[in-house]
Amino acid sequence: MSAHHSRSQFQRHFRRDEAHVPFSIDGIAYSGRRGDTVLVAIMSATDRLRLSEFTAEPRAGFCLIGACQDCFVTLACGRRVRACTTPLEAQMAFVTRERGNE
Repeated sequence: MSAHHSRSQFQRHFRRDEAHVPFSIDGIAYSGRRGDTVLVAIMSATDRLRLSEFTAEPRAGFCLIGACQDCFVTLACGRRVRACTTPLEAQMAFVTRERGNE
């Protein structure tokens, strides 16, 4: 692996100069960009959205338009949101089964 290897699935090529939007996953701080959806922010920082409730396999969304419901993520307050259609807001805190237990 090179020193520039990233665990993220998405690589940002545009809007790099947009304002940073802080968020966290299992207490770990990350930064998205103004205008990101939750899916873009998480996948630009990590390699998956969550693990499947049924098989524990990594999930990263499927249709990317809000129809398949594969991209649901859980906020720290317990509310679930569709990552592909929910705008990222400052200080959003996400929790995941696998990251909380690592």
